Amino acid sequence: MTEPTTWAQEPHLLNEGEFLREVHSFNFWFEAVSGYLEERPFGYAPDLTDGPMDPVQRDRLITTLCNYCVGEAAALEASSGLIRLAPNHHSRVFLATQVVDEARHLEVFLRRIEELGINDPETEVRIRANAGLEEFRRRLLDLVDRGDWDAADFAQNVLLESMEDTVFRFHADTADPITKEILNGVVADERRHLGFGENDLGRRLSNDPDGQRRLSAVRSEMDPLVLGAFEGVYRDLGIRREDHPKLGRHYLDAVERLGLTR
Repeated sequence: MTEPTTWAQEPHLLNEGEFLREVHSFNFWFEAVSGYLEERPFGYAPDLTDGPMDPVQRDRLITTLCNYCVGEAAALEASSGLIRLAPNHHSRVFLATQVVDEARHLEVFLRRIEELGINDPETEVRIRANAGLEEFRRRLLDLVDRGDWDAADFAQNVLLESMEDTVFRFHADTADPITKEILNGVVADERRHLGFGENDLGRRLSNDPDGQRRLSAVRSEMDPLVLGAFEGVYRDLGIRREDHPKLGRHYLDAVERLGLTR
């Protein structure tokens, strides 16, 4: 299988024709994910083993993964709800594949938490969840319930996916072997979801100044929750303060490509 280079690296670079032809299809989705799902029932190769991890590192990792679960659960619930709001068949097909992706991500993160010694991962997620992420989830699902396609698509497939893509890639660089492989597989999906959000909204907003202003207002409301969640992840991962602006910049770059200012 050969994955398009621009899609794997920078999904927003795909032109409209390439995007519609490649991304809005079950076949593209199946080929894109099959490479890291085969023989990896829990998101990583069975022969991988945990490296040494002291109790503090283990506890921080559990908290981090619990918050990843909050984000994935939000994306799972929202993407399933967005299917009924989708403006066309191509978008419905894509969202159907995203529902499967998000369910898979949630499954492997919960399994990883269990492997780290937590008997009831779902209860642990509720205990350790970042309040900002929980509020973001609530507001995202409210947009879906209100039937606001553009705002919900933006909140999920640009804001949330940008945050997850940024944090997961940074975390994978320093993670233990098992968590690293899980994250690399998840990132491959997140890049596809982010590309969908950017491409769909980019086309719709290009000649819609009123729509741009409305989504800028949504961004102003949601940005503090996203950036606050970043701060929590920084603490959990022990990220150096000098690296904080770098992570925030990656997130903001994706939002600003749509021309949305606060």
